[in-house]
Amino acid sequence: MDAPGESTRGGRDESEKERLDRNLGELLQELRVALPGVQVLFAFLLVVPFNQRFPDITNFQRTVYFITLLLATAATACLIAPTAHHRIEFRAEDKRRIVFSATKLSIVGLVLLACAMTGAVTLITDIAYHSTTVVIVASAVGLLFAGLWFAWPVKRLLDSGPSA
Repeated sequence: MDAPGESTRGGRDESEKERLDRNLGELLQELRVALPGVQVLFAFLLVVPFNQRFPDITNFQRTVYFITLLLATAATACLIAPTAHHRIEFRAEDKRRIVFSATKLSIVGLVLLACAMTGAVTLITDIAYHSTTVVIVASAVGLLFAGLWFAWPVKRLLDSGPSA
C-alpha cells in the first residue's frame, strides 16, 4: 500500500506535467556535471597539435588523436543539444518529446565521451610507453567506463523489474 500523498507510479504524487518538469530539471542538472569534463577534454585536444612534439608522433598516435578529437566533438554536440532543443522548442509545449529526445542525446553523448576519454588515455599511454601497456590500459579504462556508466545502472534496472 502506498504512503499518503504517494501514487503507485514512481512513488510521487505529481501530474504528468510536473513529472516532465522534474525530469527535465534533473537532466539539465546532470548535463551540468558532464559538460565541464567534455569541454576540458575538447580544449586539451585542440591544443595538442600546437605542441612541439606533435609532428614527431607516429601514424597510430595521429589516428588515435584525430578519432579522439572527433569523438569529443560529437560528445560535446550531443551533450549541449538538449539545451538548444529546449530553448528552441519550449514554447511548443511538447515537453515530453523534449525530455525523451534529450535523454537519448545525453546517453549517446556519454557513450561518445567515454570513448573520447579512453582515446585520450590510449594516446597518452602510447606516447609514454609504446608497448602492450597501451592495450592493457586502454582496455581497463574502456571497461571502467562501460561498467560504471552503463552496465551497473542497466543491471540495477533489470534487477528491479518492470516499472509500475
